[in-house]
Amino acid sequence: MTQISLVLPFALPPPELAPDLIRALQAPALAALISRTASHQQLPVDEDLRALPHEAWLARALAVSADGKPAFAAAVMAGYGMAPAQGTWFIVNPAHTQIARSHLLMADMRRLQLSEEHGRVLFDIAKPYFDDNGMTLLYGDAGTWFMRADDWADLETSTPDSAVGMNLTDWMPKGPPARAFRKLQNEVQMLWFEHPANTEREARGLAAINSFWPWGAAAAGSRVDTSALATSAASPWLAALAGHPQTTPVTPIDTMSGDAILVCDALTEAAMATDWAGWLQHMHHLEQSTFAPALAALKDGRLQQLQLILSHRTSQIAFTTTRFSQRAFWRRPTLDRLLP
Repeated sequence: MTQISLVLPFALPPPELAPDLIRALQAPALAALISRTASHQQLPVDEDLRALPHEAWLARALAVSADGKPAFAAAVMAGYGMAPAQGTWFIVNPAHTQIARSHLLMADMRRLQLSEEHGRVLFDIAKPYFDDNGMTLLYGDAGTWFMRADDWADLETSTPDSAVGMNLTDWMPKGPPARAFRKLQNEVQMLWFEHPANTEREARGLAAINSFWPWGAAAAGSRVDTSALATSAASPWLAALAGHPQTTPVTPIDTMSGDAILVCDALTEAAMATDWAGWLQHMHHLEQSTFAPALAALKDGRLQQLQLILSHRTSQIAFTTTRFSQRAFWRRPTLDRLLP
């Protein structure tokens, strides 16, 4: 049976706010999709993976995991038209870290607004230092670079989104290569400190780029089929994983055919910023753009089966609904299934 998997990070509200947010949420189509189901289950979450639940789920679904951890680098490089023949490659994101009271925090990279001009300048000044340390650094776009670091193959890293807003003491890369990472990081930080690109950014009210974040290590040359993956409102690396530039229009869910995965990342930025008014606004938009069309497609047979993967930081639920399930009129549509 054809199945569309709709992955919605942070569509589950945090437990402490869930009752209030669900009372304010007007989403009858979503209520029908999660109430009239063929099955629903709480999916296991491994907190030791240093990744968000949906990232781990996607890595398993695409068979790009190493010891259960997301290993996206090689597949994302392919999305940028790169085909390295050998080595261990990491995704590298220019980042902003800051001290908040007693600990270090990393900003959400979606909010950095790093231009191609500034991204290229910072890349060019940092690259010789990577070279001197035996690393190869390649440019994907302003906020997405790639590093070959064979000696760091056992560096334990965290995905950026899993670390955003958290005490970085618990999320920094660790393992035997961690000391070498910190040394290179310090060298790059000194290079970028008060660089004209950062001075210009700060004059415009933007955060300085003062660090970099490696993650998603994968061996080069591994072939990954991501043809069934589509994205919406996604970070550049995720759009590249799906094999299309960020500006490519996404096929509406009610016109997709064959087994496919659609990752919609529209809620993450607001959730990470604890902007719950913004979160509700995005959910109401998804009701019109995604949930209602999907429900209509199920009812008239254009879509046979829909799986919704809804998550937040520590929980993930899968709801599966079909055309037959939606005929269960005696099941009252309710959003209460989003409650913990």
